[in-house]
This record gives sequence, structure tokens and C-alpha cells, in this order.
Amino acid sequence: MTQLSGGTGFAGAMLGRFQHPAQVIVGGFGLVALLGTALLSLPLATTTGQRADLLEALFTATSAVCVTGLVIVDTGTHWSMFGEVVIVGLVQVGGLGIMTLATVFAVMVSGRLGLRASLLAQAETKALSMIDLRRVVRKVVVFSLVSEVILTAVLTARFMIGYGEPVGRAAYFGAFHAVAAFNNSGFALWPDSLMRFVSDPWICVTIAVAVIIGGLGFPVWFELLRSWRRPSRWSILTRITLAVSAVLVVFGTVVFLLTEWSNPRTLGPLSDPAKLLAAFFTGVMPRSAGFNSIDITQMYPSSWLATDVLMFIGGGSAGTGGGIKVTTFGLLAFVLWAELRGETRVNVGRRRIPETIQRQALAIALLGVGLVAVATYALLALTPHSLDRVLFEAVSAFGTAGMSTGITADLPAAGHVLILLLMFVGRVGPLTLGSALALRERTTRYELPEERPIVG
Repeated sequence: MTQLSGGTGFAGAMLGRFQHPAQVIVGGFGLVALLGTALLSLPLATTTGQRADLLEALFTATSAVCVTGLVIVDTGTHWSMFGEVVIVGLVQVGGLGIMTLATVFAVMVSGRLGLRASLLAQAETKALSMIDLRRVVRKVVVFSLVSEVILTAVLTARFMIGYGEPVGRAAYFGAFHAVAAFNNSGFALWPDSLMRFVSDPWICVTIAVAVIIGGLGFPVWFELLRSWRRPSRWSILTRITLAVSAVLVVFGTVVFLLTEWSNPRTLGPLSDPAKLLAAFFTGVMPRSAGFNSIDITQMYPSSWLATDVLMFIGGGSAGTGGGIKVTTFGLLAFVLWAELRGETRVNVGRRRIPETIQRQALAIALLGVGLVAVATYALLALTPHSLDRVLFEAVSAFGTAGMSTGITADLPAAGHVLILLLMFVGRVGPLTLGSALALRERTTRYELPEERPIVG
């Protein structure tokens, strides 16, 4: 393991805690979700002044801290301003927590993953001090807050100029949706999400850019800011994240544009430029953002399936996006390509990918497939809804995408609990598993006799 310098005391305590990433991540997110539930259960959190149902409060708090956006009550009408502030606060805490924990764990295993050059200026040192940890965390927080302030200013200006909102209300709308978008959480203050802005490039492009920025991940942005003129020096993480993200955005845009072009309930009534804008927006959102500018419930089943794939892959590592991560998907694509070519090593550019990383990517992907399959089966047994709608709901919850075909609120209490658990596991599971596997890596001092079973 990468050594933590600084002696005993606080540094030693931090080392002891970070040796068990599952406890840190699960415990931290669980405590914040419970705190959010308590706050949303207060009478002043609802517009009626009555206490929210416990399941409503717990579901909403979990969805917020897991930066998902699935809801069983309308955010803008059910919750008061206090409740909305609690929700966006949970989103902020969840997003910062994800980026900070993921980045710190990446730094801690940098000796094995080869990320130190991407994360710290002191690339030649092999020791990680508490000063380094504080520097990394500080940069994550500053990057997030500065991004959100800029996005808030852009959205506020549009709400004031284009929609005649007063300064205070425009700023509130701008800040709420800037935080939600940057943290890839689909909470919106309107019942139709962002459908009323489907033809407004100022709103839609700003939200989409915010989702992409937050979804790429801090390590990628830090490396780009330091070495944007020297792509040849970019790490594998940055190259795969940028390449796969670009391919997925283009893929989603083209698929939705072709599939929904003549659908009279989605893109059909729009002008050609508005169709292109809506298709682009819809192609970006499955990264795990959760907003929608067209009616998802009226999309064709083929579009739902494409969305399932995009939601399952999700965003970048150490970013606010969910899913198995584009890095995992990209690495598995290289593994498949190497196997088809009969190569014994998996190479990306001029770097070889260790077998341990290949196994970690495979473990995370199979974990995701298993969780989605089990949840889909359970929801089919609990509800009368069709497979395509139930599968969409399960993938959205696991990928913390926050998108829905309209059945979330109609699920029975057991279904809500299942979705709640799936959101939580989908948020902390891949990060926990990836960090735990990396930190537990060890060399076996012996080898057993080899045997080749039949595969396929």
C-alpha cells in the first residue's frame, strides 16, 4: 500500500480508517441519509406543514445523498423551501463526498493504479502525507464550488432575462439546478423536470455541460488543467474517460434522434434544431443526471433499452456520475479486443493493464449485472408493470440516474424500499468494491498446477 508519511497520531488514525473503505463509505453515506430523513420529517419541510411520511422522507433523503433524483412525491410542490434546501444540501454533500472519497482512495492506491502523476504535482515521491491529502480534498472542493458558482450565474441570468423571474427567485432556481446538475442528480423544481425548456439552448446546454463536467471526475479535470497541451502525457484514466464519454454522448444523441424523430409524443412536434438539442440533452442525461426535456414515459421501448445501456455504464471514476463507470466499460472493451486478437496482454496505448485491474473491472461489472437482475425480478414479482419499465427503473436506481418511465410513485411500499436500497448500493457499491479490491491487493507466494476448463 502507498505509505502515509507523518508518523503516528492523526495520520495513523487516518490510515487505520482508510484501510477499511467499505466502513467509511457506507457509514458516512448512511449517517447523512438518516440525518436528511430526520430533517425532511420535520413539519416545516412540507408545504402543508404536516410531517412527511417516514418512507417519503427516507426515500427522498437517500435519493438526494446518493445523487440519484428518483422521487415518489413532486419536489417543487410537496416540499417547502426548507425541504428543498435540505434536498439540495444533501445532493451537495453526496456529490462532494463521492468525489473526495473516490479521489483520496485513488491517491492511496496510486502506486498500483499509476495515477500519482495525474493527481499530485509531487509525482516523484512515493509517500502520501496528510498535507497531500488535504491538498487533494481542498482542490476537489474548490473545483466543485467554483464550477457551481459559474453555472448558477449562467442559469440565473437566463431565468431573469428570458423568463422575467425576480432576482431572488432566479438565483434560487439557478443555484438549485446548478448544484443538482453538477452533482448528476435529477432533482428539479418543476413537475415536468425541464420539459418546458426543451427548445431553450441556454438552459439545456448549460445543464448538459454541468452534467458532463461533474461526471468526468476530478482526477481527469486536474490532469487536463495541468497538461491540456500535452495529450501524449495523459494517463490511461484520462484517455479512456474522455474517449468513452465522447462515444457514449454521440451514440445516445444519434440513437435518440433517429428513434424518436417522428414520435408525435416526444421529438415529433419540435423543429429540426429543437429536435437536435433535445436528442443531445437526452443522450447526455443517462450518464446519471436524471433530468429530461422530453417525456420519457412516451419514448419507444427501443429508446428505453438504449437508455438502460447508457445508465448502466454511467459516468467517470471519481466523478459524480453513477453506474459501473466509463473506465470500467472501456477497460473491459480493451480486454475483449485483446482476447479476440489472441493477445496475452491487454495494452492501452503504450501501457499494459495489470491483470488485477482487469479482474476488478470484471468484478464491478458482474456485481452490477447481478444486482440489476435480482432487483428486476423482485420488482416484477411485486408489481404488475411490464419488464421494460421495471428494468428501466432498476437500472436507473443502480446507476443513480434518476430517470423513470413514470412508475416510481406507483410502486408499493416494498418496491420503494427495494429501489431505496438499490440506489444506496448502486452509489456506494462500485466505489466500495473498487477501493476495497485495490487496497486488499496482495501477492500469492505459491502457484497451483494449471488446468484449462472448457469455456463457451
